[in-house]
Amino acid sequence: MSRSQLSSTPKKRRTRETAILSLLAVLIVAMFIISMNTGLIRLSPTEVIHTLLGEGSQQQKLILFDFRLPRIVISLLVGAGFAVAGCILQSLSRNALAEPSTLGINAGAGFAVLIFISFVPATTAAPIFMLPLMALAGAGLTATLIYVLAFRREDGLSPTRLILIGIAVGAGIYAFQLILSLRLDPENYQFVATWLAGKIWGGDWRFVMALLPWILILVPFAFYKARVLNVLNLGDEIPVGLGLPVERERVLLMAAAVALAGSCVAVSGGIGFVGLIAPHLARRIVGPRHQILLPACALVGALLLLTADTIARWILQPSEIPTGIVVAIIGAPYFLYLLARSKA
Repeated sequence: MSRSQLSSTPKKRRTRETAILSLLAVLIVAMFIISMNTGLIRLSPTEVIHTLLGEGSQQQKLILFDFRLPRIVISLLVGAGFAVAGCILQSLSRNALAEPSTLGINAGAGFAVLIFISFVPATTAAPIFMLPLMALAGAGLTATLIYVLAFRREDGLSPTRLILIGIAVGAGIYAFQLILSLRLDPENYQFVATWLAGKIWGGDWRFVMALLPWILILVPFAFYKARVLNVLNLGDEIPVGLGLPVERERVLLMAAAVALAGSCVAVSGGIGFVGLIAPHLARRIVGPRHQILLPACALVGALLLLTADTIARWILQPSEIPTGIVVAIIGAPYFLYLLARSKA
């Protein structure tokens, strides 16, 4: 192969990666417009544009700015957060089945939020901004418990053991969630039941502002650590040989993934499988290099959850189903497919 061919290969790869990311961004914009037009009261694309420019009626402004836009933005943020968290966990564990839901992290975050909202009504700004902190505490304690149970001094952290213990711990936490929910009054029980099914319940801008700082800090941090993830994905021997502080980097990245998952659970409920599906789809279209894989994961996750939420609001109008059910319909068969292919 000539020198000119060697120099053109990275350039072609960068051009292809840029084209893929641009296509994903275009698809998100298209779904964004479709989602703004989806609901009991339809708004045409022209009416949406006029309303965004401040020319719509008061009813159109109310529908768009107070009801639909906050939920759309939350769907995008949650989808990106779950996807990046799943990508980090899959790279750290070197297991294709790892993600916040299967590892029980979502369950721990949800249990902490459930306890909080059971005793402190989320009717003022302070409790709403406390939700991500409570979710982070629950997710962190659960992740620590799973790590301690899965770690063995003889062979370290086995990916298979990590997944199995995560599933077992998550099942136990869900059982406690059901016990707690049965003690609630009928109104709160109905809310908790739909929330556990994965209903995006943060429907106004306060929830967007509660989640946004976590996404703006942790997702760029993950992008910054892309080269570290590339090295850690090769095993422990090579990073140690290169002088990389493996345990410190692993703990930092694990903490970022746990915080992302916990903060997203706080406003989206028990939505699973986004962190499983998005990294796999992104890896198929852009490859394993984390400098491009992580941004692609964020875009794929945002597109996936926004599409699922739009379907959830449209399919049974005037009612709607929890977004988590739509994601599960896609994710459960995909999980079984990956489990069948896994050699772990």
